[in-house]
Amino acid sequence: MKLFLLLLTLFITTDLKATDRVLIPMDGTQSNHLKAYGIIFNHVSEGETGMWLLNYRGGSFLTTNRNDIVRKSRIRNVRIEVISESEADAIIREVEQPNVNMAAINLETIPKIAVYSPPQALPWDDAVTLALDYAEIPYDTIYDVEVLSGALENYDWLHLHHEDFTGQFGKFWSMYRNAPWYIARVRSLEQMANDLGFNKVSELKLSVVHEIRDFVSNGGFMFAMCSATDTFDIALAADGLDIVPSEIDGDPVDPNVNQRLNFSNTFAFENFEVITDPYIYEHATIDIEVDLDRISESLDFFTLFEFSAKWDPVPAMLTQNHVSSIRGFYGQATAFKKETIKSTVVILGESPGRDQAKYLHGNYGEGTFTFYGGHDPEDYTHRVGDPPTDLSLHPNSPGYRLILNNILFPAAERKKRQT
Repeated sequence: MKLFLLLLTLFITTDLKATDRVLIPMDGTQSNHLKAYGIIFNHVSEGETGMWLLNYRGGSFLTTNRNDIVRKSRIRNVRIEVISESEADAIIREVEQPNVNMAAINLETIPKIAVYSPPQALPWDDAVTLALDYAEIPYDTIYDVEVLSGALENYDWLHLHHEDFTGQFGKFWSMYRNAPWYIARVRSLEQMANDLGFNKVSELKLSVVHEIRDFVSNGGFMFAMCSATDTFDIALAADGLDIVPSEIDGDPVDPNVNQRLNFSNTFAFENFEVITDPYIYEHATIDIEVDLDRISESLDFFTLFEFSAKWDPVPAMLTQNHVSSIRGFYGQATAFKKETIKSTVVILGESPGRDQAKYLHGNYGEGTFTFYGGHDPEDYTHRVGDPPTDLSLHPNSPGYRLILNNILFPAAERKKRQT
């Protein structure tokens, strides 16, 4: 009888554990927000089900208590709560009440991720690569050769490293034209363009832009930061025009270039002018003018907008956070002048009172794009040669959370990309 009771107790305990659920809170109680994304991403990739509870405790995750998720979370210092099935049901009922701005979004199919990045890029050159590595989310690195060979067909989500898609090598000519790293970079890109049958780097980059544009149009998800945001649209607007100064590519700029830009080609921006002076660091009038003396770093913030979780779930997913105001940070493209943003684009975050947007989202064809201004959310004025950002010192970074929101939200999309 004692043996029978012991076996019965073990059976009941095992059965209860099998039906337990795991809540990953994403409010201020979470010890490591960034690694939490990796926990849920990889758990769902193993075939488990999950929910993203929009606006519930900072955008928490609810999932199954399987595949050793408790131990994996503890190893990574991710705070979780093991709750009963009835407690999970109560949370879902609370979230789904019609009078609250919350929603339960099923996480279904994890996206296949590619990072467009040059082979010689250092690991800390790109905030997204840092975020993916720290969160332990798998990805592939591709560049021009792979893009032009059709590799984008194998991916759902694409991040654009801080590229200059106008073929001007970041407009670093005036400051760094004699620097060994700049000379090597130019030679490498010119050789690649020549090997691929292009006369100039600008022609190579435009062809890459066309491939990425088609990837998005066919249902792909694209995310870009810093100079990859505005130079992507500049290349599209200037399709067929030479906007590269002779100091950089050896031949003159097309006359009246700013009167000939085609804004119907672009994703996010319009009514801007390109800057063809090689001594001016900016590419166009999209980016705000950077003046570090104008505002104190301690006062530089941008604010996230609140969206309806039930009726507008995509921007709601992209803005999930445990805070609503986030510290600003600079880059070659720091933020975007509102007068250059198309009316069809959703502004997700802006700097109040400064007529500038930091975080944008929109649709193009069957796919989406998200532009996030600045270089590194935890490095206010990142410069060439600066040391890497150690994300273990910033496990709760709200600025980096926005990056990881973008990586996760395609898992909630039911619509499959066309092939």
